[in-house]
Amino acid sequence: MRNTLAIAGKDLRSYFTSPVAYVVLTGFLLLGGWFFFNLLAQFNQLLMAYMSFRNPEILDSMNLNEWVVAPLLHNLAIVLVILVPMITMRSFAEEKKSGTYELLMTSPITVTEIVVGKFLGGFVFIFLMVLLTSLYPAILMWFGNPEGGIILSGLLGLFLLGSSFVAVGIFTSSLTDNQIIAAVSCLVTLLLFYIISWPADSAGETLGPILRYVSLTEHFDELVKGVIDTRDIVYFVSVIVLALFLTLRSVESLRWR
Repeated sequence: MRNTLAIAGKDLRSYFTSPVAYVVLTGFLLLGGWFFFNLLAQFNQLLMAYMSFRNPEILDSMNLNEWVVAPLLHNLAIVLVILVPMITMRSFAEEKKSGTYELLMTSPITVTEIVVGKFLGGFVFIFLMVLLTSLYPAILMWFGNPEGGIILSGLLGLFLLGSSFVAVGIFTSSLTDNQIIAAVSCLVTLLLFYIISWPADSAGETLGPILRYVSLTEHFDELVKGVIDTRDIVYFVSVIVLALFLTLRSVESLRWR
């Protein structure tokens, strides 16, 4: 456990000793703020328009969770698809490029400790990103009256989604010594999992449900709605475990070459 935490700490420090962490965090918060204030402005405009109609039924159907929080979380999920490959591309690729990979492989540390440690570094970084993102729902809680349970469920979904992205990114980084290839491979893989459910409605009764279950967005969408189902939690955990298992096999194959 000590070795795992040491590797996680080393990777986490490497993020902040380079411009990568600051660029990613700044870009994520700037885009999140842009989405938040634009969605809130749009909600206020619609609210004022419907108030002029003096239709209480329409006003009762409008809420901050549906018009602001849910679209914000979905937009941030797309931003994570783009930014996470920039975080994880260095995990193994940079070690190979700089020549420290051989030193790491010959050290008295198991491959499992190395893989889990690198995942934990990205895991903590994603937690920090989601924690900073909670500033926007906190503003709504302070000035408005959104449903707190749904907000927490959505933030949990964003965290699980980001953690799954990190696991996939570490796997693609373990396959190459080129950071650009690692980032592009991760981006393409995440986009595939993100859009794989699009043809589900026309894919038939057998293939359609399979595509929906494999899709990351289908499970994320349930959490954004406030539905915390163990099937969705198990799905995200399964994606993380599978990606880490493939990373373990990838690193082991290189270790014995």
